[in-house]
Parts: sequence; C-alpha cells; structure tokens
Amino acid sequence: MGTYSDQSSVHLTTGRSPSGGGSMTASPNVLNRAEAALLDLDAPALRALMDEVLLTTPRVEVFETLIEPALNRLGCSWEDGDLALSQIYMASRLVERILEEYLLGGAVATRPHPLVAMAVLDDHHLLGKRLVLASLHVAGWSIEDWGVATDPVALAERAHREGLAVLLISALMDRSARRVAEVVRALRALGATTRVVVGGAPFRLNPELCGEVGADATAPVASAVPALLASLVGAP
Repeated sequence: MGTYSDQSSVHLTTGRSPSGGGSMTASPNVLNRAEAALLDLDAPALRALMDEVLLTTPRVEVFETLIEPALNRLGCSWEDGDLALSQIYMASRLVERILEEYLLGGAVATRPHPLVAMAVLDDHHLLGKRLVLASLHVAGWSIEDWGVATDPVALAERAHREGLAVLLISALMDRSARRVAEVVRALRALGATTRVVVGGAPFRLNPELCGEVGADATAPVASAVPALLASLVGAP
C-alpha cells in the first residue's frame, strides 16, 4: 500500500473510535493516512500527521483516536489474510518508538506509587498498556509495570503479597478479559482488599463485562485512567 497523497486539513469528528473508545475519532481520510504511514513504516509521515493533529488534540488522545485505531485496522487486515504478521509486528514497533518520543520523553512522574501496578492478562499486544502507562506518566504517576501475566491466581497472589491498593488489568481478547474473574476470585479467597480496574476492547464493546468478571471499575480510554485512579487512592 502506498502512502496517501491527500493532504487536506486534519480534524477529529464526534463519535466513537473504531477501537470502541473515546468521544472523538479521526476522520476517515486521516485514518487512511495513518494506516498508510504505519504500513510503509514511514516514521516522518506519521510524525508529520501527528503534529498536525496535535494542534487541536491532547497528546494521549492522538494515540487513542488516531494511532490505535489505525493499528487495529492493520490487525483486521491480518486476520482477513491480507497482511503478514511480520508487517503488523514492524508497524507495532514503529508505534512504540513514536509513543516513546511523544509521551514518555517529556513530563517526569513525580514519584513511584507502590500501591498500584498494571499487568496485561494473557495477551501480548501491549499498546493499550503502554498508552495507559504513558497517560499516567504525563499526569504525574509512576506505577509498577508487571508486564504480561499468564496465571490469574499467581497474579492475585502477587497483588496480595505486595499489598496493592489497585491492580490495573488490560485485556485485548474476550477470552483474556473473562479470565479477570479468576483474578478477582483468587483475591477474594485470599481476603485481599485490592481493587481491580480493567480496560481494553472487550470492556469497551461490552459495558456489562466489567461487572460480570467482578472488577471494581473500568476506564473507556487511557486518558481517563489518571482521574479514575485518583478517585480510588488519591492524587500522586
């Protein structure tokens, strides 16, 4: 796929994003340009597009409403057999570099918060977790990143052992999201008071899922997590 040449003005439109989150979404033309830049691994074009959008949109929201939906489009193309997995991998690596440049290279978190940690359950698609961590970083939070957890009971035991006040869990697939129930059951069996906050596409697409798995709260987009966390444990 070649890079799109339409350079009409960049704007966001009201509505839900293709990934199911946020109150704003990039226009089809802008998403097409972002998708083409990712597929071509054209970092300068992607940076230029982001700089245009940043004139009217906060940094974290640019990733939520533009980069993540564009990457999800590529994922759908891979599922349909139109792209190779290697292309998705390289596009994801480009997003990681851009994320580091735009969100993690600026504001420095004030101090670590030892009572909050985040993990991805089962999945190895980590963009959602990185967006949340970046959003928290910009807001002055520094929480523990526990990476990918494959054993819900072990995750609960660690949270209890370390006395977590809040455990943030991100899931990409429905099967992984439903395994949060195993984490919650294990926490309750241990007598832990850790609150579980969930996020990811399954919870955006099915608002009832948070309650079904026994989680305490969910955030529809990464930029909503700092305020939610502050309501649970106070400001950083």
